[in-house]
Amino acid sequence: MLPEPGAGFAAALARAAELDIAALLQKERLWPDEFLALLSPAALPHLEAMATKAHALTVRNFGKTLQLYSPLYLSSFCSNECVYCGFRASHKERRKTLSLAEVESNAQALAATGIRHILLLTGEAPKRTPLSYLIDCVRIIRRHFSSVGIEIHPLQEAEYVALKKAGVDSLTIYQETYNREVYRQVHLKGPKTDYDYRLNTPARAARAGFRSVNIGALYGLADPLFDAYCAGVHAMALQDEFPATEISLSLPRLNPAQVSVPPENRLSDARFVQFMLAYRLFLPRLGLTLSTRESAALRDNLMPLGITRISAGSITRIGGYDGRESASGQFEISDERSVAQMDAAIRARGYEPVYKDWQPL
Repeated sequence: MLPEPGAGFAAALARAAELDIAALLQKERLWPDEFLALLSPAALPHLEAMATKAHALTVRNFGKTLQLYSPLYLSSFCSNECVYCGFRASHKERRKTLSLAEVESNAQALAATGIRHILLLTGEAPKRTPLSYLIDCVRIIRRHFSSVGIEIHPLQEAEYVALKKAGVDSLTIYQETYNREVYRQVHLKGPKTDYDYRLNTPARAARAGFRSVNIGALYGLADPLFDAYCAGVHAMALQDEFPATEISLSLPRLNPAQVSVPPENRLSDARFVQFMLAYRLFLPRLGLTLSTRESAALRDNLMPLGITRISAGSITRIGGYDGRESASGQFEISDERSVAQMDAAIRARGYEPVYKDWQPL
């Protein structure tokens, strides 16, 4: 069960911060209170030791490899009013949904870079991107890519089953924040206001048979430490309930230069690294995804410390890979390197870029 913010969580954090961090780093298995200790400021002086163990665990479980993927945005229409998002319904932006011909041309252009793992994204407007449209898009995409993931509006289990039959094998969905009150404050209108329906979405996808489920919090909306702890406990619960499903976690941060982020909610680079290391030590088999929200320098430096999946050549506008004009993007990216440049950067650090490690039969 996930905690609630407030005095109870503060007391748990105080107890966790009193644990012996050095002793925890010698353990093979950590419990949630020990994971909380590694997230706490008390663990900051131990980052080097945490990084050493995180690197060893990652190599043991994943080898010296990094899976590459690219996102393809299908539609910018959205019925939600999320105060932090470029797709929010009240924004007077030009909206667009790719035609099936445009899906094909973008798929061809992106596949030409060598990418074989693709993530399809939309705003949350089911009437604009109904299940029939999504299935048609997936069938086109599957002709060019071995693995197809989705990051779209939450669906019912039967709808995920239909998408799996069409060729989808993974789901990404962020809870955004696990603080219910903050969640209510930043999601003003639309289906996304239903906290519990969204929270239970990863389990519906796992029950539908998806090979992989990726979750996470959007850092900057609420207390980062609380969200980091809840996301880790959520991932642990999913691993326990669905042992055949690969559970992954992303660590997206809001950019204070683009979105107003209260100082107390900002996640510094040092704390960002600490959270990532704590996730690896708590859940050694957890996939960790790093997007182009982060700078090239930071992404390069984090490669040996626990990351297993990294985006490349990303465009957050609708389409755009085929050279045609497209609508404005959901957010601005920081790392604009091409797939070839990311390949070179990964190899320069002694790692192997993986373009294809999954092929459904």
